[in-house]
Formats: sequence, C-alpha cells, structure tokens
Amino acid sequence: MSDLQQVFKQLQEQVDEIIVGQGTIVHQLLVAALTGGHVILEGVPGTGKTLLVKVLAQLLHAQFRRVQLTPDVLPSDILGTNIFDFQTKDFTLKQGPVFTEILLADEINRTPPKTQSALLEAMQEGQVTLDGQSLPLPDFFWVVATQNPLEFEGTYPLPEAQLDRFLFKLAVNYPDKAAERQMLLNVQQNQNPGQTGFQPGTIEPLASTADLLAARSAIQRVTVQNPLVEYLLNLVERTRQHPDLLLGASPRAAVAWLEAAKTQAWLERRDYLTPDDLKTIAPPLLRHRLILRPEAQLDGLNTDSIIAGVLGQVPVPR
Repeated sequence: MSDLQQVFKQLQEQVDEIIVGQGTIVHQLLVAALTGGHVILEGVPGTGKTLLVKVLAQLLHAQFRRVQLTPDVLPSDILGTNIFDFQTKDFTLKQGPVFTEILLADEINRTPPKTQSALLEAMQEGQVTLDGQSLPLPDFFWVVATQNPLEFEGTYPLPEAQLDRFLFKLAVNYPDKAAERQMLLNVQQNQNPGQTGFQPGTIEPLASTADLLAARSAIQRVTVQNPLVEYLLNLVERTRQHPDLLLGASPRAAVAWLEAAKTQAWLERRDYLTPDDLKTIAPPLLRHRLILRPEAQLDGLNTDSIIAGVLGQVPVPR
C-alpha cells in the first residue's frame, strides 16, 4: 500500500468513527472526491448529510462554504456580484460562496431552476463568468448538494442536464439500531455545556487537498484491459436499449463510470481494473441518469432494480 492509499484509508476510518452506520456512503463520497465528481446526497432531514460533508472538509483541511438554498435565493447569492465603490469610483467583485474548495449546496431542490443552473458552469468548467469576465475556481473544487426526497412539498426536481453533471447520487438512509445506539453514546461522551452533538471544528486534519490532487494522478495509472472497456460499452448500450427506460446512460456517464471505477480499484489497493469495480460503481453513478417510462413507474420499478437487472444481463468478461 502506498503512503497516499494509507492516508485515505485512515481518513475513511476516521469518518466512519464519527458518522456511525454510513460506511458505504462515506466510501462513495471519497471515491467521488478522488475522481473529481460532484455528488447529490438525498435523504430525509436529520440523517447527518451536512455533518458528513463538514467532517470530510475538516479532515482534508479544505476551504469549506455552505449555502442554504431556499426559494428566494438568487444566482448572484451563489456566484457573487460586482458592487460599485463610491470611494474608488470603480466596481469591486464580491465573491459568492462558490469561490471555495468544497461547496455544500444544502437542499438544492428547494431553490428554483434559475438558481440551480447557476452552478452548471462552475461544476462543469471550473470557472464562473460574471459581467463577461471568466473567473477561475480552485484546482480542487467539489460540490456536494443535499436534497430531500421529491415527494416532500415545496421542491423543484433538477433537470436532466444538471443531474448528468453530478457523478453520484447517494441515498442516505436511517442507520440501523446498533449504529444509532452508538451515535447516541458518542453524543453523550462528546457533549459540552451549551452544545449538542459533535463539533466538526475539533477534528485534526489527516490529509490535504494537495494529497487529494496527487492521488488523482496516481489513479490515472490504474490499467484498464480492452475486454473491460468492451464490457463497459455493453453495459452502457444495454441501458439505452432497455424497454423500461426513456433515457439511458450518456457518453458523459460512460467516461465518469470508467474514471470512478479506476478510483474504486485504487482504493482497493490495486493498479488494475476488474468487472467488480464497474459493478460497485454502477448504482450511485446511474440511478439519477436513467429515466423510467411512466408505465414502468406504475409497475413499481425503480432505477436501482433496473441497474441490477442490467448488471445481471450483460456477460462478464473472463
């Protein structure tokens, strides 16, 4: 195991100790950060979505900003704006929260589409355009958006074009009883007068964004054999031909799938890709990109069941 792999193994173990019962979500978030892909965290309120991102930012010693998205938030509230200074007789840029390394966009589905789309250029291009001027974002720029399930009132579904910009959609469920018991014990041990729960600011960093960028370079050295490229193409093609889907995986999804699978292999301390790496990445990578036909929804199907079916139908290379 390389020093970098050991660092991120320890980082994941540290997060697992703090955010009890969400080990799979923690691992998938780490895969996304190392791949350079943005994430949607979906779950009911109170399941620790915001805390999880804060803890990761603290352990990575990354600049962190959070924006609470509501129906009255404007694009300028996220990107920033030029303000006229009467003393200097010139415009001064007031940067918005997007100028950071880790941006937590809380409850992204509670803000209107115009504001949602303000993040598109930043997420895709790593820059922001204000008054015709392109302003670069940090080398490590990562958006984690949380949202409540769409059946809750007062929400705006994200359009397909924006959903495809997110690498993963992770479903944060309630922890099991044993994990929740441990969480309550941890809260009791860490509680101070006037405070409730865990305070992220008390964590010592284990890594840096420089380590993360160095790990991305190491991940690019993971080798991919031609049969696995064909296997991935067959999986993508199967989603596009599936009778229960209106929309299958895009070419962008295929590229993201390969890159995320290489990260999965690297975290498993391998320098080569396997079919299991592609299978492990499939659910979080595809569940927000596949669009079901209305009749399939009426039959009670969901994207996760479709993904499982596709993985079972496409022959695995030997």
